[in-house]
Amino acid sequence: MPDNQEARDTAEMASAFSHPPVAPDATASYGPHPDQVVDFYHPRATTDPTPTPTPLVVALHGGAWRARYDRRHLTPFVDFLARRGFAVANVEYRRGSGLPQQGGGGAPAGRWPETFDDVAAALDALPDLARTHLPRADPRRTVLTGHSAGGHLALWAAARHVLPPDSPWYSPAAGRLRGVVALAPIADFARAVELDVCGGAVGQLLGQDAQFAERRSLADPSLLLPTGVATTLVQGRDDIVVPQAVAEAYADAAAEAGEPVGYTLLEGVGHFPLIDPAADACAVVAEEIAQLAY
Repeated sequence: MPDNQEARDTAEMASAFSHPPVAPDATASYGPHPDQVVDFYHPRATTDPTPTPTPLVVALHGGAWRARYDRRHLTPFVDFLARRGFAVANVEYRRGSGLPQQGGGGAPAGRWPETFDDVAAALDALPDLARTHLPRADPRRTVLTGHSAGGHLALWAAARHVLPPDSPWYSPAAGRLRGVVALAPIADFARAVELDVCGGAVGQLLGQDAQFAERRSLADPSLLLPTGVATTLVQGRDDIVVPQAVAEAYADAAAEAGEPVGYTLLEGVGHFPLIDPAADACAVVAEEIAQLAY
């Protein structure tokens, strides 16, 4: 990997993480665990004394499903969307324990099945929670978005109606979403494993050998197609964290399933500008969300 690519990625990450966290307007729990919470951001861009209902954007943060990255790093992006007039719910969920693995494998990625339990539970609870904490939100116009590992979770959550009906995560309501905008998503697990995305995070999330194959059938968005939900992928061509080949593998799988998806490839953009309010790419993301929401 050329040094200039690494330097660019480091600079883009530093910019995205340079913004101070933005406090929510309200926070509510969807379960008893400390990580089972949702932060709510009221839409800010209005002067209408009797404002009309506004689309609800549900955001899922990335960080390779690892504990060191929580929802706070996404709050500048979430606030950016609220200032664009959206009602926003920023979902937290259980991630890897943060403890080193046996054998020196570093911090594990995700928790099976808790990561998926939490995203499903949060989405199921959101209509009622939004009525209380986001009274201007219109749940009939709900768009999911997520970055990196959160992009995976957004695509997965939008496909829950495709899961076997006896799955604890199955929900027919997922098919009624207005859409999903996945940002540099870990969208195809086979391709991500080939490329060793995020230091083997997919294998850590699912486990190995027979576990991997069994769990992948329930967790890999590229195997849960078609969904019937409008889907757009936004990807930086210069992304070295989750390379464009991963998103393209998902787009190819969707096309083979008879469900072409939107695919916006941004030139001169890496992994982090998609959630950086100081970057032009972030405005592109907001517009892609608006295209599905309105």
